[in-house]
Amino acid sequence: MGQVRILTVRTVGLAALIAGSCFVLSDSLFAQQSTEENYNKKCAVCHGKDGLGNTAKGKKVHVKDVHENMKDSEAVMIKAVTDGKGDDMDSYKNEFNADQIKALVEYYRSLGK
Repeated sequence: MGQVRILTVRTVGLAALIAGSCFVLSDSLFAQQSTEENYNKKCAVCHGKDGLGNTAKGKKVHVKDVHENMKDSEAVMIKAVTDGKGDDMDSYKNEFNADQIKALVEYYRSLGK
């Protein structure tokens, strides 16, 4: 009976370890694979998929072209995405973690190169 209990505890522990590893791996892969998707869902509405801001909403709120926004530092852009910017840009700190926000900014900046 003692050996069965030890085996059961080991099996449960191993299963939990494997499940946890898969979750961390899939969460990491999801974050990497979805930056463009997150940008297209949340940012492209105003900034455009190409970063030029030539969307109906972008024109309405006077979004600057990515090349003009490149004058801002990465830190300034991260703050804008995190905290929002006036009435025109929502805060995304409750939707994305710090790494995802940094990735969104890096992706946006890559559109200007």
